[in-house]
Amino acid sequence: MIIDTLDNAGMHEDLGPRFVTAFNYLRSGRPADDSVGQYILDGEDVFVNVEEYVSKPIERGRYEAHRVYTDIQYVVAGCERMGVAPLDEMQMTEEYNAARDVAFYKGDGEMLLVPAGTFVVFTPQDAHMPCIAEKSPAPVRKVVVKVRTNR
Repeated sequence: MIIDTLDNAGMHEDLGPRFVTAFNYLRSGRPADDSVGQYILDGEDVFVNVEEYVSKPIERGRYEAHRVYTDIQYVVAGCERMGVAPLDEMQMTEEYNAARDVAFYKGDGEMLLVPAGTFVVFTPQDAHMPCIAEKSPAPVRKVVVKVRTNR
C-alpha cells in the first residue's frame, strides 16, 4: 500500500509503464471533468472508474481484495477514510469472483484519512475498505484506476 499526494505521483512511476499511464491520467485534469463511468486508457491493462457517491458509516463497509488488478484510488473532491490490512490476516466472507476480480473479507485493519488530492495504491496483497465517512456521510468524487498487475 502506498498513500501520497498527486504532486508526488512521479516518484511512483518506477512501478512500471502501466502506472505511468495511470498517473498521467490522474495529472491530466480529466478526473475532475470526466462524467461518472468507465474509461479505457490501455485496453484491459489500465482503465478508470469515475465515481460519485455519499460516503458511508464504517458499519456498512467491508474489506475487499483483487487478484488481477492493483487499485489506485484518487479522491478528487471530498474526503473519506479507507481501511487497509494485510490480506493474509483477513478471513474471507465471500469467495473470489473472477468476472469482477473481487473477494470480500472481514478482520481488523488500519483506517487512513484520504482527503482530496490524495491517492492510495492497493496491491493484490492489500485488503481494503473504501468509501467510509470521515465523521458523517458526505459527497465524494473519486477515480479508481485499475492497473493490471497479474495475468
